Amino acid sequence: MTWVKVCGLSRAGEVAAAVGAGADAVGFVSVQGSPRFLPLDRIGHLADGVPERVRRVLLTLDLEPSELLEAVALTHVDAVQPYGKHRTTAAAAAAENGLFVLEPVAAEQLSAYSGPSRGVTPLFDASAFGIYGGTGSTFDWTLLDDKRGDFVVAGGLAADNVGAVITQVHPWGVDASSRLESSPGVKDLGKVTAFVEEGKQA
Repeated sequence: MTWVKVCGLSRAGEVAAAVGAGADAVGFVSVQGSPRFLPLDRIGHLADGVPERVRRVLLTLDLEPSELLEAVALTHVDAVQPYGKHRTTAAAAAAENGLFVLEPVAAEQLSAYSGPSRGVTPLFDASAFGIYGGTGSTFDWTLLDDKRGDFVVAGGLAADNVGAVITQVHPWGVDASSRLESSPGVKDLGKVTAFVEEGKQA
């Protein structure tokens, strides 16, 4: 069964909808300027209400390894998704400290991607590194035809196409955010539920 993550959650009701639908992970964005941005104390409050069976993922930008680990301690999450210039070293440090790690890889960088470091799961997304996800854009999934091992696919996913990507490239997991929204930063609870249910059934 496919692992399903819902990212960019900012309200308790959104978290409850994702968890209630059967999501395996929920994501919280700590990136200034994003419509999904939450301060660390708010992320910690939301994360504390998530059952232990569900991963709580902190999405960050340009944090050095020590800063990322400090943010983890403040928010009580058990997983991270680091972007930016310290992405690789921060991901490695998080993995060494027992955290679940998603390392974003943009579609345009797939040809040069040599594979994840130990303990890190790649997340293949449509967005360029200057955008940091949440664009609602898909990419050419055939680029993943030769990828092996566990990986997660993101980028423009919702209930209407998650089954197709699972059937085509057989990812270990899928992740969605912006196409599950009624407006930037506000989730449509029906879309959240439909995405999770379709992802788990595909």
